[in-house]
Parts: sequence; C-alpha cells; structure tokens
Amino acid sequence: MKTIGIIGGMSWESSAAYYRLINQHAKSRLGGHHNARSLMVTVDFAPIEAAQRAGDWDGLGHRLAAAAKQLEAGGADMVLLATNTMHRVYEAIEAAVAIPFLHIADPSGMALQVAGIEKVALLGTRYTMEQDFYIGRLRGKFGLDVLVPDEIQRSEVHRVIYDELCHGDIRPESRDAYRAIIEVLAARGAQAVILGCTEIGLLIEPEDAMLPLFDTAALHAQAAVDWAIDTK
Repeated sequence: MKTIGIIGGMSWESSAAYYRLINQHAKSRLGGHHNARSLMVTVDFAPIEAAQRAGDWDGLGHRLAAAAKQLEAGGADMVLLATNTMHRVYEAIEAAVAIPFLHIADPSGMALQVAGIEKVALLGTRYTMEQDFYIGRLRGKFGLDVLVPDEIQRSEVHRVIYDELCHGDIRPESRDAYRAIIEVLAARGAQAVILGCTEIGLLIEPEDAMLPLFDTAALHAQAAVDWAIDTK
C-alpha cells in the first residue's frame, strides 16, 4: 500500500473526519486489522483564515506548498489537501512536489457523472461558491451545470461553516437552514447537492436532504485509499 500524505488543519474538525474516513475505507477494502498508511501535516488555521479574508492567495500557496514538500520529504507517495476552499491554490501545491496530487473536485465530478447527474447544487464557503477555481473545474472537466444559493443564502452557508462547524458547534437550527436552502436549489432544478466544504458533512446527512448528497470529504478520502491500494 502506498502512503497517503494529508495537508490538514483547515479545520482540524474535518481533518479528524478525513482520518476516520480514510481508515474506514481501507478496512472495508482490505479487512482484518488493516488501516491506511498515512502522514498528516496539520497547519495552524488562524493565519490561513486571516490570509483568506485578506485575499493573500499567493502567500497561502507558498504556505501549503511547503506543507506538501514536508509530506514528500517524510515519505508520502501522494498529496491530499483536506479542504475544498484551499484548492484555490492547488496549482502551487502540485508544482512544488514530484508526487501526485489528488484534486478534491475530481472524485465528486466522476461520481456525479456515473450517477447521471447533469445539474448539481454546490454548498461551500463563499470562496468556493463564488470563485471559478472549483465551479470552473466541475463545468470544464465534467460538464456539470452548477447552481449556487443566492447572496443571502451564500452568506448564511459561509457563516455557519466558519462560526460554527470549524469549531465543532453543530446546531439544529443551522441544519434546518441548510435544509431550506437545499429545497430552494431543488426548486431551481438541482438534481443533487455537492457538500463542497469538508465540514458540511458534520452537519448534513443523507436523511436531512430531499436530494442526493455528494460529500466531497468522503469521496476524496475513498479515492485516495483506492489509489494507495491499487497503484503498483
């Protein structure tokens, strides 16, 4: 089995979920007492979040590229960035190392294609919902028609992520707010929902939504394990 290198800490709540998901899938694939071979570099989220607000994406690219180099030097065979938003700087990370980088949007895009989904709703941080680095990849590489909530709803989705989910604060009223937003997106023609922030899966489960959910963290973790096991 190859060694999965994980850049985590954005937030550590979702990174902990990644560790669980990766090892659950490895056990499912291999059975017995097996788990995944992995390394994790956990960055401090406070300066990352401040740089996001300041729009210092070049600085963030350098910071996460250094984390990827640390993983490569430690023996990782591939790099996994355990956050959707920071894929805004994935090119800097990919260019910094010789080992493969698995983009978080790709496993979801492939799963949506297999499911026959053409129009999908995207929930995530404001950066993910409003900038082109993520939606553009889904449209260009997978031919998906991507819908996002309106301005007021985007603000609420973003607020819940940063003010609550990143701190492990799971509130029923926020779950209800997300359900209502999903209902609006369904009325606009969405056939499924991408949980495009790795913390959203902590709040919303399949029974909470009227549409099929595609959890980017779970799909990303599964794809990494499959690569680690199947790559010779």
